[in-house]
Amino acid sequence: MINTHLYQFSKAIVKTPCRNFINGLTTAGLGLPDYYLAGEQHNGYIKALEGCDLDVTVLEADENYPDSVFIEDTALLTPHCAIIMRPGAPSRKGEVDTILPVIRKYFERIEAIRSPGTMDAGDILRTDDCYFIGLSSRTNIDGAQQLIDIINTYGLSGDIVPLKKMLHLKSGAAYLGHDTMVVTGELTNQPAFQRFNLVKIADRESYAANSIQINGTVILPDGYPKARRAIEKAGFNTIAVDVSEFQKLDGGISCLSLRF
Repeated sequence: MINTHLYQFSKAIVKTPCRNFINGLTTAGLGLPDYYLAGEQHNGYIKALEGCDLDVTVLEADENYPDSVFIEDTALLTPHCAIIMRPGAPSRKGEVDTILPVIRKYFERIEAIRSPGTMDAGDILRTDDCYFIGLSSRTNIDGAQQLIDIINTYGLSGDIVPLKKMLHLKSGAAYLGHDTMVVTGELTNQPAFQRFNLVKIADRESYAANSIQINGTVILPDGYPKARRAIEKAGFNTIAVDVSEFQKLDGGISCLSLRF
């Protein structure tokens, strides 16, 4: 039986987009992002987190790492420990060095993914009783196995989900609590997810599948009305935020914060 306890968050860490943000990695084909508009949207995202009763720590921009605003990929924060990632994109590997001092302020126990493992936390989907790990272009089998070995020592379990098309596992899935999961695309029929109540998002609104549940409220990208209605029909309050400039760099709602 699945545990239906709804995990409560109290804090979030975000990182201000740098001016070099416009040169970040992308496969989206949506054009260059607008740096100034991204800043406004980032502020709106912070307000949404605060509206869900989170204490938000805002880190300064880092011009050395264009993609550093997507801070989620650098670490997995569990109730027992923090696990520092080893990003799969070479240009992002140094981001973990800048986040580590911040993580140490909140966690005594810190683990890490080591070479030859690679892992972005965007490939890790936490549910009540399992951490699902996507195998992607950014996360390899060695990294996934390392993570499972680490969390097993804390009494937690992991399950590997191979990906064929998606950049990250959370590009196409979000766990909302209460046995409910949002899915789209190749993850709609993923066998490991069939035990959940699935909110299926059509391909044309697939970007909205990358959402986050914070203390009973789901934050999702603005502009996807059918996805929003489906999530509300499943029993959740919603907040929609405009993140169009981050979408241009393959980033979504979950990517922009570490939540714990």
